[in-house]
Amino acid sequence: MRYRITFAAGLAVGYVLGAKAGKARYEQIARAARRIGESPAVQETAGLVGAQVSTASKAIRVKVGEKIPVASVRDFLARPTEEERAEMRDSGLNGAGPGEPTR
Repeated sequence: MRYRITFAAGLAVGYVLGAKAGKARYEQIARAARRIGESPAVQETAGLVGAQVSTASKAIRVKVGEKIPVASVRDFLARPTEEERAEMRDSGLNGAGPGEPTR
């Protein structure tokens, strides 16, 4: 209970301080953030990071593809769930998924 009261008090103090700062302070912070985001150094760094992420994701995709063939993932995802199997059994259908022996 003590933590809830502390949290509520912190929330109230934050609200009051935020309301006192008002829209002018918000606009000032937003202008600073835009100025930083539009900086050529930040733009260049973002481009480099984006290129590295793209290269890394391609490498990961290749390595995962070598370990887990896509066909096996598709087969796994295409298998019916236990509920679907039960419905198939109840309706008189086979109920076996791909790769499973029929009963």
